[in-house]
Amino acid sequence: MPAIYIHVPFCRRRCAYCDFCSSVAAPETISAYADALIRNIRACAPLNLTAETVYFGGGTPSLVSAADMNKIMSAVRESFALPPSAEVSAEANPDSADYEKLAAWRDAGINRLSLGVQSCKDNELYRLGRLHNFSQAENAVKNARKAGFENISCDLMLGIPEQTPETALESVNRICDMGVCHVSAYMLKIEEGTPFDCDEIRSSLMSDDELSDMYLMAAEALEKRGLAQYEISNFSREGCQSRHNLTYWTLGEYLGFGPSAHSLFRGKRFFVPHDISGFINSEFQRIEIEDEHPDFLQEYVMLGLRLCKGIELDGLGEKAEKILPALEPLKRANLVKTGGGRLRLTRRGFLVSNGIIARLLEILEK
Repeated sequence: MPAIYIHVPFCRRRCAYCDFCSSVAAPETISAYADALIRNIRACAPLNLTAETVYFGGGTPSLVSAADMNKIMSAVRESFALPPSAEVSAEANPDSADYEKLAAWRDAGINRLSLGVQSCKDNELYRLGRLHNFSQAENAVKNARKAGFENISCDLMLGIPEQTPETALESVNRICDMGVCHVSAYMLKIEEGTPFDCDEIRSSLMSDDELSDMYLMAAEALEKRGLAQYEISNFSREGCQSRHNLTYWTLGEYLGFGPSAHSLFRGKRFFVPHDISGFINSEFQRIEIEDEHPDFLQEYVMLGLRLCKGIELDGLGEKAEKILPALEPLKRANLVKTGGGRLRLTRRGFLVSNGIIARLLEILEK
C-alpha cells in the first residue's frame, strides 16, 4: 500500500531561504502541468495499488485551480484504491487559501491541510520573503474550518532574522490559539545558493546555542498546549500525526509524481529529475535510479531515530550488541535513552541527531 506524493513546483514568488524545486509560472503552465500529472498518475492504474495517504507538496499547491485539483484527485481515485480512511493532505500558503478554493478542495476529497504560517510577526514574515501577513493566516484557518477541514497543520519557523525567544513563544501560542491539531516547527537552515546564503543574513542569525534553546522552549510550549512531540520537528494532538510522513520515517513504500519527487517502491529508490518543462512535455515522467539496493538497516536507524519512539534494538539484529557500549556516554549526557528494548533520542539528542546517527552507523558498518 504505497503512499502517493504529488509535487507542485510553482510559487507566486520564491522565498529567500528555499531551495525546493519551484518556479514562478503562468496559470496556463500550471494547468499544463496538472495534465502531465494526470497522465502519469493514470499510467499506474494497471498496478492495482491501494494508497492509504496522498500528499500534495510544493512549491505552493494552493496555486492549482480548483478545477485542476478536482481532475487530479479524480485521476488518483481512478488509478488507486483509496479507502474511506485515507489521509489526503495538501499544502497551502495563506495568501492563496481563499474559502472558495478550500471548499472545492474539500469536495474533491482533500481532508488535511498544511498551512505555511511560519510566524505571527509580520516583520519576521517580511524577512523570510513571505507574501502573507498573520491576519491572512488566521483567516486561512477560519476559511479552512468553514470549508469543512478539521485536520489542520501549521508550519512554524525558528531562527528567523530578528526573531527573539519572546516573539517565537508568541508565535507558538497564537498558532495554538487558532485550535490547529498539528504544528511542524522547523529551525531555519541556510541552503547553499539561496538569497539567504550571504554574509549579511548569516551575521544576523542567532548562535547555534541560542537556536537550540529556542527549539527546546518551543517544544515545551507546544506540549503544554496539548501538542505532543512525535518527531524531531512535528507535534500533534492525539490521532493527528501526519500518516503520510510517518510512511517515510518507517520505511513504507511511496510513489512520487512530478520533478524532484522521490519514490521507494519494490525495494528501489528512484526520483524524477528536476526539469519542469521536460515533465510537462514528456508523455511519461523520466525516472532515475537513486539506489538499486538500499541499505535498509542504515535507513532504519537514520529515519527511525527521528521519531520520539525511536527504534527497536532487535531491529538491528546481531549488530545491536556492537552499539551498546557506545550508548553509555550518550545516556550519561542525556542525549539517548534505552528501555523496553528500544533506543530513542532525547529532545536534546535531537539537536545533535546527525552526529549521533553518524557515529552509530559507523559502528554498525565495522
